[in-house]
Amino acid sequence: MLKLYGGARSRAAIIQWYLEELEIPYEVVLLDMQAGEHLRPDFLKINPMGKVPAIVDGDFRLWESGAILLYLAEKYGRMAFSLEEKAIFAQWVLFANSSLGTGIFIEANREREMPRLLTPVNEILGNQPFLLGNDFTVADVAVGSILCYIPIMLKLDLSAYPAIVKYIQSMSERPAFQKSIGARK
Repeated sequence: MLKLYGGARSRAAIIQWYLEELEIPYEVVLLDMQAGEHLRPDFLKINPMGKVPAIVDGDFRLWESGAILLYLAEKYGRMAFSLEEKAIFAQWVLFANSSLGTGIFIEANREREMPRLLTPVNEILGNQPFLLGNDFTVADVAVGSILCYIPIMLKLDLSAYPAIVKYIQSMSERPAFQKSIGARK
């Protein structure tokens, strides 16, 4: 069974959300980060950087939330994807983890980056229910998790982005979201 390593209030909840969406059996291994369990030799064999999330799927070990999301989409997604589709997924996952995450959650960047990043996302979501059209994908988990954390952690005014507000509401109502990120509110 796939094992998901995480800690309280970690990005492991994002991976858990996607595992729930894919309906993959998994076991959560919660590490006590305050006690340094993520720095113990047994976990450093899984992730030598000593960070969560990480997964063990059979003999395969992987860390970094974006890499894990893309791996899960490739291995457990119910559709075969072209090289171009995989690249689009990677584009959105990388955007979420680097541009969007740092643009919103690093306070020094927020005033400049938030409008620049959220305006085009709002336009996209104003025309379709999900980032890539009518189907929920790994891109929605990556970007949706970052967006859903805004009202949970930052309480920022998003009224200038009504499509994003609607999208956040839609994502947060998904049963898989409720079993993962929503359960940690």
